[in-house]
Amino acid sequence: MKLIRFGEPGQERPGLQLSDGRRIDASGFGEDYGEAFFASRGPARLSDWASEPGRLGSAPSIPADTRLGPPVMRPSKIVCIGLNFSDHAAETGATLPEEPIIFFKSTTALCGPDDPLIIPRTSEHTDWEVELAFVVGKRASYIDEGEAPGHIAGYALMNDYSERSFQKERGGQWSKGKSADSFAPLGPFLATPDEMGDIDDLRMWLKVNGEIRQDGNTANLIFKIPFLLSYLSQFMTLLPGDIISTGTPAGVGAGMVPPQFVRPGDRIELGIDGLGISSQRAVACR
Repeated sequence: MKLIRFGEPGQERPGLQLSDGRRIDASGFGEDYGEAFFASRGPARLSDWASEPGRLGSAPSIPADTRLGPPVMRPSKIVCIGLNFSDHAAETGATLPEEPIIFFKSTTALCGPDDPLIIPRTSEHTDWEVELAFVVGKRASYIDEGEAPGHIAGYALMNDYSERSFQKERGGQWSKGKSADSFAPLGPFLATPDEMGDIDDLRMWLKVNGEIRQDGNTANLIFKIPFLLSYLSQFMTLLPGDIISTGTPAGVGAGMVPPQFVRPGDRIELGIDGLGISSQRAVACR
C-alpha cells in the first residue's frame, strides 16, 4: 500500500494512493497514521479494510490539486545518519565513519512533500540532501540485525535540508542546522515494504531549477538499513512511527566548486525509484 495524508497543515486526514495513481480518502478507516496506528498492526488492518468488497470504489476521491501532508503524523523523533555515502564523505573532505554518525531533526521540521522550503532568517548556506527514509513499525530496543526487517513499516522520500553555517560554524551539534521549520519534507507517500523492489538498488536524484545536482543509488549506502535499525536500537528505544533518514549521496551544494546554496525562488525537485517525486519552492522566512 501507499499511505498518504492530505489537507491543510494540522488538519490532515488519512488516505491511500492506489496502483492506478488515484488517491482516495481513508477517513472511514477511523485512524490517522501515528504511533498507535503502527503499534497495533495498522498497515495490516488498513489493508484488510481496503480489501473489503466495494471499498475502494466507494471511497471519496481526493482532487489532484489537494495538498499532501507528511504521510506520518508527528513522530516521537526523526533520527538521521550522517556521511553514509562514501562519495558524499569524500566531497565534504571527511573520512569514512567507522560507526554510523547520528543526529536528530526537530519534529517541527516535518512538512508535506511539496510545501515551501522556508529559508531561515540570517541563513546564507541552506543546502539540499535527497534521502531514503524508513518508518519504524514496531517498538525496537536491542534488536538483532536479522529482526530489523520485521520492524519496518515502510519507506518514503525525504529531503534532509541543512543550514551549513548553523551546522558547522555556530558551535554544538548538527541538529542546530537541521531542524528549521520545513527542513524535513516527507513523501508524497509511505510505501509498505511489499511495494518496494530491492531496497539496496534504488536510484535517487535531485534537481535545482531543473539542473541535476545529485544522482546516486542506495547500493552505495555504507551502513545498510537493517544494520542501522539494529544499531540505533542499542542506544535508544525506537517507537512505532519514528522516522529514520539514512544519508545522502554526493552532489550537495556545499561540495560544489564554488559552493552553491538555495536562494528564494529556487525550485528543488527530487525522487527515489518507487517512492515518487517531491518539489519545494524556496521562500524567505518572514
